[in-house]
Amino acid sequence: MALIRLAELDELEGTPREVAESGQAQYGHLLNTWRAIMNKPDLFGAYLPFLRQVAGPGVLDVKIKDLSALYVGFLNHCRYTASHRSTSGLKNGVTAEQMIAAVAGDWGDFDERTQAALEFTRELTLNPQTVTYDDAPQAVSSATLAALKNEFSDVEILELSMSVSVWNALSRFHRVMGFDLDMPEAPEGVNPK
Repeated sequence: MALIRLAELDELEGTPREVAESGQAQYGHLLNTWRAIMNKPDLFGAYLPFLRQVAGPGVLDVKIKDLSALYVGFLNHCRYTASHRSTSGLKNGVTAEQMIAAVAGDWGDFDERTQAALEFTRELTLNPQTVTYDDAPQAVSSATLAALKNEFSDVEILELSMSVSVWNALSRFHRVMGFDLDMPEAPEGVNPK
């Protein structure tokens, strides 16, 4: 059961309602995250377009975005995020086997770009909690930052960094809210315990 009340579409008007209706048309229903944020309509009106920019098509390969976001959900033990990001990944051509390999750290069959993105994702998700500023001012090792610079353009690094950061925030939001799943469960081996 969700921590807070989940709002309904008929409570919105203007731009927030238009945004909610576009999301509902895309997914066939209102997602629980949206319904929680809809308690503050102006926040929701800004949130969904922003998230579409972060998670949607961009310069960075969408498969890398999906694998990275799924890994964030897995590392944060968030079933809701893993459900959403695996659904997106499957839609975008990521296989269940690739998802399992990504979250298991079995990256040998991935290309250098994907490996660099996953290592960056792991470090940016886990390091801020355990690595001091003095040890890693950017929260990520210099070797990982160098690999990013070698494999990706500045815009791709921006997109990946923003995606990892946003999914870290959202997976924590999802967990504390206690949402029931509103998309299929993540494949076995990807679903956090």
